[in-house]
Formats: sequence, C-alpha cells, structure tokens
Amino acid sequence: MSTVVETLVAPVTFTDGAIKEIKKLKYQQELNDDFGLRIGVEGGGCAGMNYILGFDQLKDGDQIYMINDVKVYMHKAHGMYLAGMQIDFQDGLNARGFTFNNPNAASTCGCGTSFSV
Repeated sequence: MSTVVETLVAPVTFTDGAIKEIKKLKYQQELNDDFGLRIGVEGGGCAGMNYILGFDQLKDGDQIYMINDVKVYMHKAHGMYLAGMQIDFQDGLNARGFTFNNPNAASTCGCGTSFSV
C-alpha cells in the first residue's frame, strides 16, 4: 500500500533549473496526473548503484511527496540512500543533464549517475 507523506522536509530537493526542466519534460511527454517523477536507486553502474529519475506511475511501497509542485514517487527503502540529495539541471556548453549532489555517497564515478555508499 502506498502512503502520502505529509512532511515539512522532503527527502530530496531540486534547484530552480531542475524544476523548470522536469515540468517541461512532463508537458512535452503529455503525461496525465497519474504520472509522477520517480526518484530512486538500483544496483549497477561503475560505482555500485545508479540513480533512477524518470516519470512513472505509483507502485506498491511508494511514498508520495509534493516538491515545488512536482509529484514525486519514491520507494520507502530508497530514502536512506537519497536523504539530503539535491538534484540540479545543467544546460551549459560542457554538460547538459541532471546532476545529483548526494551527501550519502561515499564515492561517485565520472558519469555522475553512479555512486557507492
């Protein structure tokens, strides 16, 4: 059973640039309100774990957060890996894409989407 988490402090934060890009992507994909932004982790990658970031529907075990008017789905087991993380969007000449600043990561790899704890 999924739960709505009523909390003043969300497990992750977004920069203004990330919020703008997330809203733009959801609009471009013409997703209905059943879809939220899934944030999580999965095993793999060159450092041991990869970040999950994409639109998805609610699944069993998910918690629902509203962060800057963005509905966010996160499996409750992933919170310990992501608590305090900031997600940004870079749109520069050297890099374009989402970046993850995770205080729980002991190390990250060069790709920026893989980490170890």
